[in-house]
Amino acid sequence: MTNKQIYPIITYQHAVPIEGLGKQLDVSKGIIDKMEDKLLFFFLENMALIIALMYMALRIKEMLSLETKNSILSFTGYAAFINFLTVSVMYHPFLHEGMRIDLREVPLFFISYIGGWKVGVLSSILPAAYRIYLGGPTVMEGTIQSILLPVVIGALFHVKKPSDPLHVLVNIKRLMTGFVLFELIKTTAFLLSTPITPVIAIVMFLFAMIAVLSMALMLNEENSKLLLRKELEFLSNQDPMTHLPNIRFFKNRVKDLLEQKVPVSIVMFDVDYFKTYNDTHGHQKGDMVLRTLGQLLKDVAGKNDVIARYGGEEFIICYSGVSSIDNAKAAADHFRKKVQDYQFEGEEKQPEGDLTISLGVSFSDNNKTLEQIIEEADQALYQSKKAGRNRVTVWIGEK
Repeated sequence: MTNKQIYPIITYQHAVPIEGLGKQLDVSKGIIDKMEDKLLFFFLENMALIIALMYMALRIKEMLSLETKNSILSFTGYAAFINFLTVSVMYHPFLHEGMRIDLREVPLFFISYIGGWKVGVLSSILPAAYRIYLGGPTVMEGTIQSILLPVVIGALFHVKKPSDPLHVLVNIKRLMTGFVLFELIKTTAFLLSTPITPVIAIVMFLFAMIAVLSMALMLNEENSKLLLRKELEFLSNQDPMTHLPNIRFFKNRVKDLLEQKVPVSIVMFDVDYFKTYNDTHGHQKGDMVLRTLGQLLKDVAGKNDVIARYGGEEFIICYSGVSSIDNAKAAADHFRKKVQDYQFEGEEKQPEGDLTISLGVSFSDNNKTLEQIIEEADQALYQSKKAGRNRVTVWIGEK
């Protein structure tokens, strides 16, 4: 047998010098670093835009909140703002293999969570139309997952409030729970159906969380100040005992009516033998009488009438738009009978066997000032007391 020498087969390929490989790695790393920097800057820019526009909207809401009472106008105003905000966020996206990436879902989820599905749907019309108009390979995914889905999930977590939703405090825990659920669903769908990378998805998730939390904190801060201001205004115009308006509020309202040349009649009344009732039953029971009178007064007052606690056991009524002094006297006497017929605790020990009130009536004529009309009603009340109590006296001038 012939001995054969076996030689190894060597295949030569193009080899990359170590120095060249290092340069390629440096270039690739540089590209990745540049993309990450651009991605970070983009989401910071997106978030800053959302916060800046939200701040401007809250300042406008603060100026208009005490003026605007029309719920439909408020509803459409909120939707118009979110449409504008969302399209602004979409205008300069981060592009990745044909995808248009931005934080458009943040304002859409936020308004749907606060206002419900109706305002959410209205807020998504322009962004959806704009996204379809822009086109691209992921237009359907971008429309469904970043525009329609946040509206649906935000509305599912919405809690209906009896008042204007943008004037209540946001439940941060509930809001963030709903938003995390939405982001998990959206991110999973994106990773499965689009060329988005995990890094982009994670960065987008984090910045979206910060943005929606910022919106909620800004709204809560603004609404806390607004609610505090309204509470202080309410307390400054309310009698703490009876929860009726106080005399300060009463005078301001009636002065406005007089300036508008609305005919008014002022009625003042107080409780007959109230000191006797307090001495017999104690001040707590006396306070209960005052609160009951306040409620009876609310029950008979018309929507254009103004009522208040004047002080002590005295109350005051302004009948607005009365056609004659006789009508005002009839209304006052109706209330007097209503009080007399009411069963107050311990009233049988009163001097007359009932708890009653005396009333004085004055009318706005001859360009009288409010102080003059009140003084005349007070003098008429004094005459009712002097004449035997439990009656109505109309001021007819000095005798």
